[in-house]
Amino acid sequence: MASGFWQAGHRPTLFAAFLYFDLSFMVWVILGPLGVQIATDLGLTAAQKGLMVATPVLSGALLRLVMGMLVDHLKPKLAGAIGQVIVIVALLLAWWLGVHSFQQVLVLGVFLGVAGASFAVALPLASRWYPPEHQGAALGIAGAGNSGTVLAALFAPLLASFYGWQNVLGLAVIPLVLVLGVYLLMAKNSPNCPPAKSLADYLKVLQDKDAWWFMFFYSVTFGGFVGLAASLTIYFNAQYGLSPVMAGYFTAACVFAGSLVRPMGGMLADRIGGIRTLSAMYVLAGISLAIVSLGLPQAWMSLVVFISAMLALGTGNGAVFQLVPQRFHKEIGVMTGLVGMAGGIGGFYLASSLGYAKQLTGNYQFGFLIFAGLTVLASLGLLSVKKRWRTTWGSSAMTAAKV
Repeated sequence: MASGFWQAGHRPTLFAAFLYFDLSFMVWVILGPLGVQIATDLGLTAAQKGLMVATPVLSGALLRLVMGMLVDHLKPKLAGAIGQVIVIVALLLAWWLGVHSFQQVLVLGVFLGVAGASFAVALPLASRWYPPEHQGAALGIAGAGNSGTVLAALFAPLLASFYGWQNVLGLAVIPLVLVLGVYLLMAKNSPNCPPAKSLADYLKVLQDKDAWWFMFFYSVTFGGFVGLAASLTIYFNAQYGLSPVMAGYFTAACVFAGSLVRPMGGMLADRIGGIRTLSAMYVLAGISLAIVSLGLPQAWMSLVVFISAMLALGTGNGAVFQLVPQRFHKEIGVMTGLVGMAGGIGGFYLASSLGYAKQLTGNYQFGFLIFAGLTVLASLGLLSVKKRWRTTWGSSAMTAAKV
């Protein structure tokens, strides 16, 4: 399978998609790892901290739909280049002019959302080069670019302790420019790019109930992943008194786990089916979030449970995108945008609700418990569609891939 996969597609494009996605995710969530220092300088409340880290997530979610449309009309490579330039300019201006208020942080967060929208470019850029039986692996590798959140958690708090968080925004531009150069040299549009669709075509996809199911499933798996990635540095600092740098290291460990297994989730779904993989992952994620909601007495205990949750959510991310291209192969551009948008909205909800739960109740319990409840609903949703999916578009007569 491995040799067949590497011969099936275009490896330079797959690598470029991964690298672009990786660095974009790094800056998309960078306000989270910098959150403790930003909040200290600007005197933010718990709710404001939650909204600060959630704003780029929501912006990225909404802009994924826009970017999905650009992918269809301009093709993935050009759409991705435009997005990268916007993010680079926004970071340079924030560094040059400075960020001096909560409102200005939110404006920066909106522009960082363009980096989060890279999802709607990187996945179809890679996906269109590969046949259905290799979609899980291809999208898993390209999607593993969410490991950029590890880079943010590892290095942003540490660099901020030496140079100040404002200067970290400028330093982030350096790798972004380098990656843009690599992307322009290596990425190539697939000859199988479908023709551009009208707005009516986009709305037509939403008339299909399966599109809504995929959006919901991903709002839980990816929403959980990115919501935690954006929030955990602040959580470990507030809950256990860890320094910003140590809280960043704890967050990096959690995010690394979730990122590492995304390709494995796609490959596992290729092997045993996306529905079976997703079902198991929702159970594990729900149990983990319920446990951590109890407010464990030691930081290392929470770290272990969060890693468990992130392993489940990351695997689930790969599994969802093993299924989507099979069901919506011709509409993969718009579906990547729609499903990615839903994932970002889930992340916005989790990140902001944790901040509000802390401010209103004094702890994070309700924020985690409600999201754990969403994993239960997702599991029930899978049960309701499983038979229909496996006997229609996912039947052995329709596809060689496992559903």
